[in-house]
Parts: sequence; structure tokens; C-alpha cells
Amino acid sequence: MRKMLSILAAAATCAILTATTIPNPAIDAERPAAKSKQMAVFAGGCFWCTEAVFEQIAGVSTVISGYAGGDKKSAHYEVVSSGRTDHAESIQITFDPSRISYGQLLKIFFSVAHDPTQLNQQGPDHGRQYRSAIFYMNAEQKRVAEAYIKQLDEAKVFHAPIVTQVTELKAFYPAEEYHQDFVKRNPEHPYVVVNALPKIQKTRKEFPEWVKK
Repeated sequence: MRKMLSILAAAATCAILTATTIPNPAIDAERPAAKSKQMAVFAGGCFWCTEAVFEQIAGVSTVISGYAGGDKKSAHYEVVSSGRTDHAESIQITFDPSRISYGQLLKIFFSVAHDPTQLNQQGPDHGRQYRSAIFYMNAEQKRVAEAYIKQLDEAKVFHAPIVTQVTELKAFYPAEEYHQDFVKRNPEHPYVVVNALPKIQKTRKEFPEWVKK
């Protein structure tokens, strides 16, 4: 019971910290007129939670939980969970930039998906595998991500400096099948109830115009 209470307390604290209303990015990627596909890779704690947040977003076609930052050999849950690899639990988002921009995805990432001021942890999860990171795929994504972090820090939107790493994506490795769509398949799992469902609800409340109908 004590352990569960500490988890609840940590989750509540995380929810409060990430409830801050943040501005739109002043610098964003160009929006093509025609439908197309692009990818974004973010790390913000447990990939069950971040996957569940972005699966709701209109213009997002798929979200895959996986690992980024390390090598192929160590891209396995048991190894990554040890905290001794360079991997972070990450998600790969496939989206249509004519419907939602890269900068708007970043706004969701910083607003409701996680707390970007927590170093190597999110709520009850601790270790480098839970670090906050943006793995950019091209120079434009890097430019937008770095500019947005600078904008938010200068505006003192959060209670502490943003610790999110902006790193070039070398490779993304999908996680094991049982991790995919974990929240959808396990809505009554205690971890999901405490940590993921509040983020889903917060996304619907703060970004109703971007949530799939």
C-alpha cells in the first residue's frame, strides 16, 4: 500500500507540473498543402503513456513503441530496463504534416505527454531509459525543436529548466509486440490507471481540436 501511495503521489505531482498551458511554437516546420507522411521520434518516460497520448491525435496514423539512442543488440526490454544501455523508451509517430505540424506535436509532447524538467525519470520511473529526448530526423526537425525549447525556457513556462535532449536519430527499434497498444489492451492495469489515463484525459481537455473524432 505504501508503495502504491508513493506512486500515486508521484503521478499527481507529474500531472500538476505538466498541466501548464504553453504557447504555440514561434518557429515551426512548413505545412505542405497536400497529404503526405512524416515521422517523429520522442522519448518521454514510459512508452505506454506517450503512445496512448499521440494515438488520439488527428493526423497521426500510427504510433509505435520502441527504443532509440542505443544499438540493435541491446534493443530489448529486459536489457533496456536495466538502465545500462544508451536507449530511451521512445515512440515513433507517423503523421500527416498537412493536418498537424511537427511543432504542434512538440506542443503536445511538452504540454501533456510528460514533464520535460525531470532528469532521467518520469513520475515513478527512474533511469536513463526514461529520459526526455527528441530524436530529430532532419535539420528542420532539429531547428524547430531547439527553437521551441529556447522559447519555452526564455518564457519560463515551467518551474525549472527543460532537460530534454535533442539528438540525431541513428535508428529506431520497435519494442516487443506485447508493448504495442498496451493501454488500449490493458485499460485496467494499475500503472495505466494511475499514469496513462490521466494523460489521455488531459489531452482531450487541452487539445479537443486535435483529438480524433
